[in-house]
Amino acid sequence: MSQTSTAPRAQDAPSPADGGSPLGNGLKQRHLSMIALGGVIGAGLFVGSGAGIAAAGPSIVIAYAASGLLVMFVMRMLGEMSAANPASGSFSVHADRAIGPWAGFTAGWMFWTLLCVGVAIEAIGAAHIMTGWFPGTPSWIWVLAFMALFCGTNLAAVSNFGEFEFWFAALKIGAIALFLGLGVLAVLGLLPGTSSPGGANLLHDGGFLPNGMDGLLVGLLASVVAYGGLETVTIAAAESEDPVKGVARAVKTTMWRIAIVYVGSMLVIVTLLPWNDPAVTEDGPYAAALDHLGIPAAGEIMNVVILIALLSAMNANIYGSSRMAYSLVSRGQGPKALGKVSGRVPRRAVLASCAFGFVTVLLSYWYPDTLFAWLLNMVGGVILVVWGFIAVSQFVLRRRLEREDPSRLVVKMWGFPYLTWVALAGVAGVLVLMVLDQDTRVQVVFTGGLTAALAVTGYVMQRRAAAAR
Repeated sequence: MSQTSTAPRAQDAPSPADGGSPLGNGLKQRHLSMIALGGVIGAGLFVGSGAGIAAAGPSIVIAYAASGLLVMFVMRMLGEMSAANPASGSFSVHADRAIGPWAGFTAGWMFWTLLCVGVAIEAIGAAHIMTGWFPGTPSWIWVLAFMALFCGTNLAAVSNFGEFEFWFAALKIGAIALFLGLGVLAVLGLLPGTSSPGGANLLHDGGFLPNGMDGLLVGLLASVVAYGGLETVTIAAAESEDPVKGVARAVKTTMWRIAIVYVGSMLVIVTLLPWNDPAVTEDGPYAAALDHLGIPAAGEIMNVVILIALLSAMNANIYGSSRMAYSLVSRGQGPKALGKVSGRVPRRAVLASCAFGFVTVLLSYWYPDTLFAWLLNMVGGVILVVWGFIAVSQFVLRRRLEREDPSRLVVKMWGFPYLTWVALAGVAGVLVLMVLDQDTRVQVVFTGGLTAALAVTGYVMQRRAAAAR
């Protein structure tokens, strides 16, 4: 008996699409639009891209374009499902409906773990910047302050989360726009005090592929990690004034956001600077480029932007993890105590997510080389597993919607089913590359262990629920 035919058509109880959700709908279209725009701009872009450039050289542009294309496909598939069935559990709900409750359980709790660990990493990074500005202050004070701030805002109305993200995103977008504007002028030789580098930095010092295909593959793996977090906009859409319209708009702008912010930035940086300039990794590629252009206090300017990106990610991850936990509990796939909603906010789920994040921070201090390293490895490939669930779910649900209610296909995946298969093959290909790479192989092993443990647990729960009916 097929799981896809017998599994209940899960959704948050009741569905936000039905207008009866106990959660709020305080996110306005301007909030959702800015979350979609700013969600693509994270600290991984500002800092982590330096390692990718050092490995791939100018071909990092190809790496970001290739992984960006994969992300476009994933977001288009997710947008199709979320516009047809908006839910705060997003892809977890879709996997539940398409594959079975065990799949929704696995994808949901994996993503929850990823976001909570992400909160810890971002809090530690933000505290590091603050201790640099205020020498002598212990980092734990800053971690505690940031955790308290964003836990408090997420315990209040959802509109508070939306307002914080609106302004965080506006600042990040402004910074990127200014950087790209200055960079393009410098590349064209139109910025005062600069001369156009032409194609010298793209073709010299080993050429466009200085470290061959091995370097390009390392850059590809680094770029995939930088794209994580885009999925939160489909979670937030369920609490917006018009979920279907909101998610449709957000997903339809993914292509140009990725092309301009990521691929455009990488092209400007490797055109302006030699890829092997030590400052690219030591100071970060954006700070190095600004310093090259003679922008005063370039390093401190980027520290401010990175701090904003880290705080934005903390806020979004606490929000996303709490809504995912609430969705899972509402479907009977988590502790019932976390399902209580007050003031149209799942406050117990918020507190649980913050608590797990804070415990992870403590582990980073107490056991940096054991438990914390184990957690980091465990979530290293989670986003790829989630993308795999999204692709399989979209394939199943698209066929179902075409038969039962094609009018709900407000957003459609391009070239279905062929590009769905391409996306699934791309996810599998990246996982294979991670297995072949010595530095990332352990992440696949740990992530595989987490996936298997959750899948078995979810399947046992599914069988027990079926037997009890």
